[in-house]
Amino acid sequence: MKSLGLKLDADDIFSNVNPSLKDAICQFDGGCTGEMISPEGLLLTNHHCGFDAIQQLSSLENNYVENGYWAKDRAGELPAPGVTAMFISRMEDVTALALMGVTENMAENTRQAQVDKNLAQIRVNTKKEKWEDIQIRPFYNGNQYFLFITQTFKDVRFVGAPPSSIGKFGADTDNWVWPRHTGDFSVFRVYADSANHPAAYAPGNVPYRPKKFLAISLDGADEDDFTMVYGFPGATNEYLTEAAVRQTAEVLNPARVAVRDRALKIMDGFMRKDPAVKIAYIARQSSIANAWKKWLGEMQGLLKYKALDKKRDYEAEFTRRIEEKADWKYKYGNLLPRLRQLYKDIEPYALARDYYLEACVRNNQVLGLASGLNSWIESFEKNGEAFFTNKQKEATASLEAFYKDYHPAVDEAVFAGIVEIFGQNMREEWGGAFVKMAADKNGGYAGLASNLFKNSVLPSKEKMTALLAEKPAKIAETLKNDPAYVFWKTLQDNYAANVQPKLQELQPQINTLQRQYMAAQLEVFKEKRFFPDANSTLRLTYGKVDDYSPRDAVEYEERTYLEGIMEKYVPGDYEFDVPKKLIDLWQSKNYGQYADAEGRMPVAFIATNHTTGGNSGSPALDANGNLVGLNFDRVWEGTMSDLNYDPAICRNIMVDTRYILFIIDKFGGAGHLIKEMKLVKGQKKRKKK
Repeated sequence: MKSLGLKLDADDIFSNVNPSLKDAICQFDGGCTGEMISPEGLLLTNHHCGFDAIQQLSSLENNYVENGYWAKDRAGELPAPGVTAMFISRMEDVTALALMGVTENMAENTRQAQVDKNLAQIRVNTKKEKWEDIQIRPFYNGNQYFLFITQTFKDVRFVGAPPSSIGKFGADTDNWVWPRHTGDFSVFRVYADSANHPAAYAPGNVPYRPKKFLAISLDGADEDDFTMVYGFPGATNEYLTEAAVRQTAEVLNPARVAVRDRALKIMDGFMRKDPAVKIAYIARQSSIANAWKKWLGEMQGLLKYKALDKKRDYEAEFTRRIEEKADWKYKYGNLLPRLRQLYKDIEPYALARDYYLEACVRNNQVLGLASGLNSWIESFEKNGEAFFTNKQKEATASLEAFYKDYHPAVDEAVFAGIVEIFGQNMREEWGGAFVKMAADKNGGYAGLASNLFKNSVLPSKEKMTALLAEKPAKIAETLKNDPAYVFWKTLQDNYAANVQPKLQELQPQINTLQRQYMAAQLEVFKEKRFFPDANSTLRLTYGKVDDYSPRDAVEYEERTYLEGIMEKYVPGDYEFDVPKKLIDLWQSKNYGQYADAEGRMPVAFIATNHTTGGNSGSPALDANGNLVGLNFDRVWEGTMSDLNYDPAICRNIMVDTRYILFIIDKFGGAGHLIKEMKLVKGQKKRKKK
């Protein structure tokens, strides 16, 4: 890192003892990253990371999604129920303790039982404060284990965000692509008790005082400058076999994309016609679209950049090396052939799993609701009336949240569209025949949807509210015989009987061999660096600001400017509208101290940092550890990086912090927030263009 320009020492970045950059970084809301940007708990993350909270706090009267919001003082900071900020207090390698008593010849279930026993003992023996928690995570497919002591703050309040026309500018059209002009950021504040420890929301809580917060650079980052991204990346699979990557690219991703493509087009049609539907569904639509477009890009990138060929060459070299050494050949000789056969065996079941999950759980709300209520519905006969009644309050609260943003007409149309895909592609004996027969009886999939939604209580808040006022026996009996529930349950039972057992049989075998293959790679390729796959733990990735050329005669520069927003501007458009105030600021060039040396307003930039989901909201830091950008996306050509990272083409996308400050101050009129921050300038020599 220092050879690329880093000016910090290792202890400045991470220390278990002294304040370091790691103390400014948190996992935001369980799936993104956030960072402290003031000594008073001010937290910066992406707009799309805070979007669920923003949407939940919005209404037609106070539409923070459309209009944005900036708290004028601490009293105006809005509690965001359920949102959390988790910090790492310390971490340590506990591999030796975790694998104590584990031998190479153990059966997988015996091995896992021994590991679980060891991990339980580690938790018992680990000293921590009462407000701290323990996490233990496997690395390198279970060949290494790390212990994390964490503290999770549950009083997080919404401070402000730009309107979606800035925070989501370009929406789905620009998602996963470059050039990008999205002000993808939002601001929250972490609150603590009087002792500065995590506490549930209380009016008397005070802003959290972090051990470390990030200074923000007004210099920005130029081409070839060192950058590093610090955060909580979710999951990568860099060390899979060619058979596994091929299955993802050629079999599973196309199925997932087909279901989501149909659902998104249907939702989009409703959202464009009705503002109320748009507010209700925009967060859901964004969540569904994010993975949909990522999978599309991943499929194309893996094909275009010959990932399968590279995997085959790598495996050929692995085979050549182990053939030359007797003990390696004995230990590892059958790994790749066995993995290839197992992926072939599991393929039809993995495909069936994805059709079931995408069509019957994830992308249709009423079937997802049936899935969520299933254990409660079945509990009446299994556990009796008392258990059922105890769970009723929990179910009622869940239903209240479900119906808040639910529109049955939208869901009915989505149901018809994606269940048709399920019926056409699922094997007859695994549920395909049942779905097609149901459609035929109702004159087609639209008729099936209409009949089911008309006769089910699940799509109706009024019917469900009335039902929940009945006695437990009546509630349980009604739900158990509800047509939407019966439809889902039939498919679920079919899946549980025919698909799940084979997955449960084959996947553990694959996991075992993948762990052994990972250990083999570490041993056989001693000269190679193996960065551990992401697993939602704190990680650092580094690189440099750089342009790229994805194909012949096409070259992308490394930075975008406010002028580019105006070039994309389409008045009244769903994705490319621009607030008048932003236009006025651009026309008057009223950029304040946030313009670059040429007087332009930078918006976003790209670099070679290897990022993935979970890195959303991660700080992009310069060589001095100052905040220069906010990570929010990857380029279309590089979405394959979860499986095949190529620094020649993979780029992460970041909002320039100068644009963030400009929007907060000049556009949002929240200069009081700027005063909390530490802005630095002149720490680097400007490069001549």
